[in-house]
Amino acid sequence: MPQEQNAVLGPPDLHTVTRRQAAPAEERDAFLDNAKYLLIVLVAVAHAWEVVEATRATKALYVLVYAFHMPAFIILSGYLSRSFAGRPRQLRRLVSGIVVPYVVFETAYSLFKRYADDTPDHPISLLDPWFLTWFLGALFIWRVTTPLWQWLRHPLPLALAVAALASASPAIGEDLNLQRVLQFLPYFVLGLCLKPEHLALVRHRRARLLAAPVFAVAGGFAYWAATRVETGWVFRNSSAQELGAAWWVGPLMTTALFGGALLLTVAFLALVPKHRTWFTALGAGTICGYLLHGFLIKGAEYAGLFERVGWLHDPLGKVVLSAAVAIAVTLMCTPLVRRVLKPVTEPDLSWAFHKEPARDRTPTAVSLARAGTRS
Repeated sequence: MPQEQNAVLGPPDLHTVTRRQAAPAEERDAFLDNAKYLLIVLVAVAHAWEVVEATRATKALYVLVYAFHMPAFIILSGYLSRSFAGRPRQLRRLVSGIVVPYVVFETAYSLFKRYADDTPDHPISLLDPWFLTWFLGALFIWRVTTPLWQWLRHPLPLALAVAALASASPAIGEDLNLQRVLQFLPYFVLGLCLKPEHLALVRHRRARLLAAPVFAVAGGFAYWAATRVETGWVFRNSSAQELGAAWWVGPLMTTALFGGALLLTVAFLALVPKHRTWFTALGAGTICGYLLHGFLIKGAEYAGLFERVGWLHDPLGKVVLSAAVAIAVTLMCTPLVRRVLKPVTEPDLSWAFHKEPARDRTPTAVSLARAGTRS
């Protein structure tokens, strides 16, 4: 996700940052890069599962992955956003690393749907994100409110309350996918509250030993729930009433989903390699994998591939499809693709801003205005 990674941050006291906290990109945390790469693979593969016929087993696996992959993604985004304090340099990177990619890819995806799906009336609206671009808009909102959450005494309970109220509020409109922004907010705030020692706990051997049983139990529960519970809950983009439940079910499900997602995220992170692997370097390019894989999935769907190739709906076909998508998104995260997309994912907008005041150039733990977009 991030272009650079910071080490330790507390509340926004930017004058206490150490030299180690401002480490250069070559000292990136391999653990975080490994986690981001594995999560982007899960995101892409889960999107592929949406377009093939769902059996109870595949639906259960789908629900299990959706229960934690975006929460984990967002928790890491919050963790890597802890240094954001609205400084000029951080605001510039917020624009170049989030706003510009959002505008470019929201427009590109809308045009792609118009012509590839033969829907010429599909609107191009920056207020109504389509498909996966919602995350960039959400990240912008979460990031600009970071200083407020950092100064609150009890930010996580408040964020959970906001999410619970949103889940019981069907009147929330679709602008900027606000329902999803609010329901996912607690995960970002939780990331802001984390410290390196918290992540160190999940790397402990005992956590790794417990991870497999946790996923086994969660998988069994997902199999049971696959035919009994509305899967729309795991998307966090609808109110309880829109899912056919009473309003009070929303806050209960929000709390339950948060607890389950946190447990699964801990189990997932416990299984992530701590040291450099063959895919560690790909963690720096996950923004490219995230933004590009949608064209592959939707393009195949619009071309009728999943209708013409019937065996893709069989168990072996789903395995082949998952492997193909995993390989494709891996290639999309490579340095070559990152360099090609740099003009839109990391544009140089120095021409658009005033020169940074000298007082704002004090060393900080890398501002990471783009941290969340690379998961």
